[in-house]
Amino acid sequence: MRPDDQAGMILGILRESYPNAQTALVHGNPFELLVSTILSAQCTDQRVNVVTQELFTRYRTPEDFAHIPRRVLEREIHSTGFFRMKAGNIIGCARAILERYKGEVPAKMAELVSLPGVGRKTANVVLSEAFGISEGIVVDTHVHRVSKRLGLAGSDSPVRIEEELMDRYPRRDWREVGTLLILHGRAVCRARSPQCASCSVSHLCPSAELYL
Repeated sequence: MRPDDQAGMILGILRESYPNAQTALVHGNPFELLVSTILSAQCTDQRVNVVTQELFTRYRTPEDFAHIPRRVLEREIHSTGFFRMKAGNIIGCARAILERYKGEVPAKMAELVSLPGVGRKTANVVLSEAFGISEGIVVDTHVHRVSKRLGLAGSDSPVRIEEELMDRYPRRDWREVGTLLILHGRAVCRARSPQCASCSVSHLCPSAELYL
């Protein structure tokens, strides 16, 4: 089977396995999604949602976040880990958005990645989920692991993995590809104990025999 045909089959099966796939981060607007995505680094989405449920009742806009004393925000987000760095990035993002973009989260990759603490992964999440724009594919630890196990990518570099996936799938599928691989990585293709026996794409996975 041609690699592109196999990639298409994998995507089709994952669509059936995870209908209406979307980010698990609860948000009400692009700025809340940006904050949530920054908080999600090295932290589960579930924990982030617990933290933001209260956080977003106190602070709603970039102006609100720009004026939070850093120590206060650190205390609010402490349980997400790396709280000092995240607090600095969130406050920095809020101030930059106010100063450069009139308080509106920019909808361009180059402008997003110019914000403190925002890399391509975070920018891709915001662009695809908040604005419906596909500039690339989200590559987090789940996408990194699952794409390699499935033979969709071969690199160890997140940037190169994104490029490989973008080459393999048409732009119209980029948002789905990242989201579906993340969901599959959480539910089935786990880091330490992949559930290959119950995996819907195990018959297309070159790594399945290693874990069965």
